[in-house]
Amino acid sequence: MSSKSSKSKPPNSSKGQRFDELYRLKGVLGTGAFSTVREGFHRSKNGASYAVKCVNRKKLSEEDEAALLDEVSILMEMNHDHIIRLYDFFTEPSTYYLVLEQMTGGELFDRIVAKAYYNEKEARDTCKIILDAVGYMHYNSVAHRDLKPENLLLQSKDDDSAVKIADFGFAKKVQEECSLSTQCGTPGYVAPEILEGTPYDQRADMWSVGVILYILLGGYPPFIESTQRDLFRKIRRGEYEFHEEYWGTVSEEAKSLISSLLTVDPKKRLDAKEALENSWIKGDDASLAQKDLGVNLQEFKKFNAKRKFKAAVSTVIAVNKLNSLGLSLMM
Repeated sequence: MSSKSSKSKPPNSSKGQRFDELYRLKGVLGTGAFSTVREGFHRSKNGASYAVKCVNRKKLSEEDEAALLDEVSILMEMNHDHIIRLYDFFTEPSTYYLVLEQMTGGELFDRIVAKAYYNEKEARDTCKIILDAVGYMHYNSVAHRDLKPENLLLQSKDDDSAVKIADFGFAKKVQEECSLSTQCGTPGYVAPEILEGTPYDQRADMWSVGVILYILLGGYPPFIESTQRDLFRKIRRGEYEFHEEYWGTVSEEAKSLISSLLTVDPKKRLDAKEALENSWIKGDDASLAQKDLGVNLQEFKKFNAKRKFKAAVSTVIAVNKLNSLGLSLMM
């Protein structure tokens, strides 16, 4: 797993300069409950462009503020080609400013469904990138805790390999094995141990990677149910299958990798380093490129359209605080 060179110092904010002395803001890129993301330009670095998250401090509860500062401290430590970069951070009386790498390529899944052709090599290459980045996080004692398609972004419109993991809002430092207890994540991607309410650690992320890999190859999620209660029951039992219609021609090694990630017992689940040693991940480019996923790409397009529709009809794509659902849903 690749650990990149140490990060260059953020530009001058440590010298006490105000945000507007170093950056100027332009158009709005997105809005959230407590924040607005705007395009920002550095005043002295050839007009370099960034995504600046402007957080209204007055709207934050103490818990929200602590979570934000956790996110900032973790992102400041991260320096990997496939993890979004936080270049600068300002604390000002009414606003926090996070100066982030600008991701102009949109979501990875949107890029995939725009393809006319899709094969196992493309799915493998993407999976390898995700595993490498997750391995780097875990090596640095960070659990992301919300790995899902919405948080896999592309840096540019013309490079399919510039995938980056974003949104570290639920990320947490793991001080020792099984030391996390907060029930958070996104239904469909959340690990069984989190639903069970048992202490957990980085290995919960590997379950989420297994779900993402299943979708990358099959075109649809492994766990689909009409009610959240049934969905959680299936996840907790690890009940999924490789339907012959879509998985019959997929490499056995790929299915084996997924099975080793979608393992209910986290102690038996592969870590990122072990997953990168899988024979499918290390497979021959030419032979994987010949394994067409055309039928599955059609399913992928349907799944992605549903996913985007859900995002459009609700500002909250999924219930993140699973503990607010009550124990009745865990039965």
